[in-house]
Amino acid sequence: MTGFEIVETDKVHNGWARFSVLKIRLPGGKVIRREVEEHGRAASVLAYDPERCVAMLVRQFRAPVLVASGDTDILECIAGIVDEADPAAAAIREAEEEAGLSLRAVEFVANVFSMPGLSTERMYLYLAPYRASDRTGKGGGVATEDENITVVECPLAELAAMADGGRLTDLKTFALVQTLRLRRPDLFI
Repeated sequence: MTGFEIVETDKVHNGWARFSVLKIRLPGGKVIRREVEEHGRAASVLAYDPERCVAMLVRQFRAPVLVASGDTDILECIAGIVDEADPAAAAIREAEEEAGLSLRAVEFVANVFSMPGLSTERMYLYLAPYRASDRTGKGGGVATEDENITVVECPLAELAAMADGGRLTDLKTFALVQTLRLRRPDLFI
């Protein structure tokens, strides 16, 4: 698609997230208004133990979830903002911070827009095997960031049942569980 032009940007908030109101000229000349949350890059990893057929996930307070549903958290894959140049390194760092998990390497799945109707966020999705002995810390997140993270080790068969039953409500987690099911169906017994 061509002929779209940003003609004005009004930065209305500049904090952890940034919000702008754009005026965009459409190909026919009409000018419309759109709100954009400028968030940057993020990385998420579904860490799984192929020997025990479990995955390491987290529960974390999420204010938007509280607003939308009254729930305070959801079960989700390890994830965080990409501060470094390499998104894979960010996924490995977040696994250590959030779950106390030392990952050696991650397997790239996709680089996706998490919410293209509102946000600029691009999320790098990864899978990563681990062993029980790779749990070297307690996790819980960075203390100064008030993340309130609880680490959850969950059987892969249970995650599959949750996906099939519509009970995995975090999109990145749903996508990564389904990807692992396609790539390693032998683990979901």
